[in-house]
Amino acid sequence: MAIFKTFLPHRGILQISGEDRATFLQGLITNDVQKITPSWTLYAALLTPQGRFLHDFFISEQDDTYFLETEADRLPALLQKLTLYKLRSRVTLTPRPDLPVYAVWGEKLDASLETTFVDPRLPELGLRGRGEGPSVPFQIASLEKYNCHRLQLGVPEGGLDLIPEKSIPLECGLDELNAINWEKGCYMGQELTSRTKFRGLVRKRLFPVKIEGALPSFGASVFKNEKDVGSMRSSAGEYGLALLRLDSLQEPGEVTCEGATLHPFQPAWMVISD
Repeated sequence: MAIFKTFLPHRGILQISGEDRATFLQGLITNDVQKITPSWTLYAALLTPQGRFLHDFFISEQDDTYFLETEADRLPALLQKLTLYKLRSRVTLTPRPDLPVYAVWGEKLDASLETTFVDPRLPELGLRGRGEGPSVPFQIASLEKYNCHRLQLGVPEGGLDLIPEKSIPLECGLDELNAINWEKGCYMGQELTSRTKFRGLVRKRLFPVKIEGALPSFGASVFKNEKDVGSMRSSAGEYGLALLRLDSLQEPGEVTCEGATLHPFQPAWMVISD
């Protein structure tokens, strides 16, 4: 397998500097900011007080500065939200539209490439980077090809599969994909997220599906035995993600969506509690 490089124009960078940057973020996001180092990047989310998804992002560190990568279209909304909570914190928030975002994926990757980091969700996703990147002869791949790779692994992404103010983190695999730290202190939405986990309240999950037929539209209803059992998320190539009721997977029958047949499967990283 070749080593591919894909530019991600739907992603953007927010620079976070200042001596209070860690303590400022720690009380807001789902993961432990203290674990960020120049060699370790964090994947995390910002939730509503009701524990629903708002934003997901990567936070990397360079020269005592954080670089937060998130949805480009919703970066202004995230900036506005963070500014609201900044208060007297000694923090500077600066959008960096001059820094393009890219992914490098394939076999035998060099994780030491400058301004790149290992995708903390899954090693199979490869590396993420900002700027133009190192002058290495990668094979340029389309965004659709990268999304097909991501969807085949069953990994959701904010803006494509995670719906603001609606998606529940544990239904979307954010626990297994290393976005949540259960030992850190409080953060926004923490109480309801913990209750969902420890009371076993997850009844749906985002599953990767192999698609036979035309790709269904986002949000289209998914049926099994004429019952509505879920809804479609993004798709590319032959793969997509669908939010499905767990109990429906125990029943025999064909899963369909807008005339296409869906074949759900459980990726190796996904843990489904009884």
